[in-house]
Amino acid sequence: MFERLKNLRGDYPSQFWLIFLGNLISTIGMSMIWPFMVVYASEKLELPLTAVAGLMTINSAMSLIASFVAGSLTDRIGRRIVMIVGMTLHGIVYFFFIFADSLSSFIILMAVSGFISPIYRVGVDAMVADLIPSEKRVDAYALLRMGNNVGVALGPTIGGFLAAVSYSITFGCASAGLLLYGLLTFLFTKETLPARTEAAPRERFGGYGKVIKDRVFISVTSAFTISTIGSSMVFVLLSVYTKGQFGIPENQFGFIMAANAGMVVLFQVLVTRISKRFNPYNVMTIGALFYALGVGSMALGNGFWDFMISIIVMTVGEMLLVPTTSTLVANLAPPDMRGRYMSLYGLTWGIASGIGPLLGGFLNDNIAPVAIWYGGGLIGLVSVVILAVLAARHQETAPHSGTL
Repeated sequence: MFERLKNLRGDYPSQFWLIFLGNLISTIGMSMIWPFMVVYASEKLELPLTAVAGLMTINSAMSLIASFVAGSLTDRIGRRIVMIVGMTLHGIVYFFFIFADSLSSFIILMAVSGFISPIYRVGVDAMVADLIPSEKRVDAYALLRMGNNVGVALGPTIGGFLAAVSYSITFGCASAGLLLYGLLTFLFTKETLPARTEAAPRERFGGYGKVIKDRVFISVTSAFTISTIGSSMVFVLLSVYTKGQFGIPENQFGFIMAANAGMVVLFQVLVTRISKRFNPYNVMTIGALFYALGVGSMALGNGFWDFMISIIVMTVGEMLLVPTTSTLVANLAPPDMRGRYMSLYGLTWGIASGIGPLLGGFLNDNIAPVAIWYGGGLIGLVSVVILAVLAARHQETAPHSGTL
């Protein structure tokens, strides 16, 4: 076991492992807060769920705008500075959530948080693509996901217990984690932006026109976005649903989210080693199916273990879908445009988390709380159909080669 870990460490440069460690620290901080944000805002503001979910939509809308800015900046001024600025500002914003006590203050902080959040993520994705050769990228992204999910396993569990005592303590700890990662990035990382061999021509629309014309890329990211609408409902609304409908408190709900993360920690590398042998479009289709089944089955739950089983099913889909999609996008992107490809790919979660919670809140307030999960499951099945069509068109694609 130790020999395997030693060999694994030598397979990747030291800067990759620094990113791995920093992601772990920052993810612990962010995941202490995000699963309980709706609960926190609901208790503070005493508004209907649709209105509170609208805060998430504001966050996501600002995230979409920032992704375009972050992608262009990452390809122009470098990955490192974008990462440092993004993580530091995010830590400061989380600190100010301690003092939010009105709808206007929540709107401002959610908008600023949404604008800041993609900045760091785009820089990381581009830096990893710079550091790791194409044949190792799927494993590298799987390792990053494993590290992220160690943080997600610890974060909600710690955050759930802290939130039961004081949300102020939770926000303070989250802020400290984000600021620490910003400091580590400043002290120990080096820039990886590829040097330009000739003067870059003036590009219209910041160079995004070329990205949008890449039909395979647009098809993949569109299907992925639809698939993650359902999962965004789970990560944003499940905590308030389980507490309001079945009396499951935050400290117990934290274990449900920890199960999602724990599975990725234990099985992501193994799953990726197996799945990368197959056509990536087939893998994505199967992953999206598990995603849809996991979300839809939430409608049948009425206790802790029912929701735990649904999370397990959804996580199987996550382990198949997410690293495969990340690798396809990285392989499609030309070296000098990785920031822009990754920024548009980063829009998938922003769009999904803008649509999903708002749609879920509407279904909750106008039909029934359980309608959230029926809606999420049906949307997930739409993604399965789209990915199945893509798989049929790309049956000859070499697994994860980037030759699409």
